[in-house]
Amino acid sequence: MLRQISLGTLGLSIGGILVIVGFVAYATDNATLNLAGFFYGFPLLLGGLALKANELKPIKFTQPTTPEILALREKQATLTQNKIRKDITRYCYGQNVHFDRALSYLGLGATDDDLPEITGLRETETEGAYTIILEFDSPEFSIDAWKEKYEKMIKYFGPGVDVKIAEVGEDRIELALVTLLEEKAD
Repeated sequence: MLRQISLGTLGLSIGGILVIVGFVAYATDNATLNLAGFFYGFPLLLGGLALKANELKPIKFTQPTTPEILALREKQATLTQNKIRKDITRYCYGQNVHFDRALSYLGLGATDDDLPEITGLRETETEGAYTIILEFDSPEFSIDAWKEKYEKMIKYFGPGVDVKIAEVGEDRIELALVTLLEEKAD
């Protein structure tokens, strides 16, 4: 729940209220509230401004996740899939794009300007396996460049996950992380 709250907005709100309380207390000759309002209000206000300037909004789900998929997630999702989902659906600070380190490691951009940008995600099922699909706007890298990184992606996203790459439009790539189901012995 807290990851869905903007710390910048929170700092601006609380800091702004305290600064106003400080000014009102100054005008009414209330030294204690005046000091508290200014002493705590200005740093919170400035901190909120700094956070707001470096804020990266959470990525939204492009389709609602059904109860069946939620149940499948509980049973099959790997640590990596859960970490990615949680990481990109929260506010981040000091980054220009979500998933920047992973994309740089995979060789899909050296600078923030040429990195593919995640525009959405969704959860689904692929042949009975839990799947998280990351939707990218990728004007700098073609589907062939993505496919060249397949082996590196398999290693990066860890054991128990298969990677599927699809082009869904001009400069639009979908990266599906599919849970590998263990073969059951009879």
